[in-house]
Amino acid sequence: MALAPNTRPAPFGAIATLNFVNLFENVVASVSNWNAKRKTQNILAALSDRELADIGLSRADLDNLPSHF
Repeated sequence: MALAPNTRPAPFGAIATLNFVNLFENVVASVSNWNAKRKTQNILAALSDRELADIGLSRADLDNLPSHF
């Protein structure tokens, strides 16, 4: 026995709406990641050179933190 297909085309505008929502989510995620990196850099910049050395960083490393930090 064959199953009846249950697919229908998307309603008018649904794909455009989905693309807009995805774009908005990507913008929010990018801003959130940027802010987390900024906060991390500020916290690390407040540490002394000795404290940075203890965790394996130097002042020069603070400008080049990876994006996942």
